[in-house]
Amino acid sequence: QVQLVESGGGSVQAGGSLRLSCAASGITYSSYYMGWFRQAPGKEREGVAVIDSDGSTTYADSVKGRFTISKDNAKNTLYLQMNSLKPEDTAEYYCEADRFVSGLDLLNFWAYNYWGQGTKVTVSS
Repeated sequence: QVQLVESGGGSVQAGGSLRLSCAASGITYSSYYMGWFRQAPGKEREGVAVIDSDGSTTYADSVKGRFTISKDNAKNTLYLQMNSLKPEDTAEYYCEADRFVSGLDLLNFWAYNYWGQGTKVTVSS
């Protein structure tokens, strides 16, 4: 049974930093595509950052240079380091995973079969 559990969300002021974590179980972590997605109130879920089984990363334009995705295969944990946070980064953040995702769909939330319950991030101005 696949289980993804996010943590690390919270409330920060603009310009601040947070690090999100996603603990995974039930999958061969190192061989999966893993990603962070977010959903603001009233908006569709959007892709933030993805790391594939080889360690290659893809970022949404809105977070490039501010967010860094990484993973620790030994700990089966995915991370998202978020720096220079902006109010528009406020959202529920979800960890998603799948065995394979087409390059064209990496930042599409519907391309992944597994996801967690989310962790809330609030950035105040």
